[in-house]
Amino acid sequence: MDLGLRGKQALVTGSTAGIGFATARQLAREGVHVTVNGRTAGRVDKALEQLRREAPEAQVHGIAADLGSATGCQAVINRLPDVDLLVNNLGIFEPKPFEQIPDEDWLRFFETNVLSGIRLARHYVSGMRTRNWGRIVFVSSESALQIPVEMIHYGVTKTAQLAVSRGLAESLTGTGVTVNSVLPGPTASEGVGQFVAQMAATRGVDPATVEREFFATARPSSVLQRFETPDEIAALITFVCSAPASAITGAALRVDGGVVRAIA
Repeated sequence: MDLGLRGKQALVTGSTAGIGFATARQLAREGVHVTVNGRTAGRVDKALEQLRREAPEAQVHGIAADLGSATGCQAVINRLPDVDLLVNNLGIFEPKPFEQIPDEDWLRFFETNVLSGIRLARHYVSGMRTRNWGRIVFVSSESALQIPVEMIHYGVTKTAQLAVSRGLAESLTGTGVTVNSVLPGPTASEGVGQFVAQMAATRGVDPATVEREFFATARPSSVLQRFETPDEIAALITFVCSAPASAITGAALRVDGGVVRAIA
């Protein structure tokens, strides 16, 4: 299928690893000019090197900036004033009991997971509206629908993304600009991989044992019963960004391995 993306300009936030990196790679292979973003120049350079090695013809660039602040978002906007595709993938998570989550953590999670996407979308949507074409994708989580008791603050920010996405889509009624959320399930991202490895080392078991126990106890409703790969998530994000996906907008699209026990 021709996704109709060749020559488009994309920004994928938080894209030096995991779902963001996999999305940047898939978009680049479709002929998109992709800007990779990460907090440090070292991480960005390493991601660009890997992308160019895996896809020698890819048009990829990088911007190092911490989008968890207004200053960081403005730095990206200054260097990349216009895009056709905005994938708001940046997100942080941290298991912590509710009563131990201070105001500072709530504010940090909201600014990083929610405001980063709002600030970027607020800027880029004007150009998309003028051209009457654009794609904005918020990478949310199944945790937006099933708030995890071990990190309520994270779940709240993921739910907030759904509200922003739907509201923004409705503000673009009748245009060629679509806005959607994608909801991954438990994914073998870099952070999750490190967490599982640490748990396994602490207990003296292998990571596969930790993974089986996680799905038996923490996510028993999963139909997949394994961690998804970043590429599996990126495949849906890439399609949602495509020209053939023009009728998909204002949607919360689950790619959660069946962990959410709902038929709609």
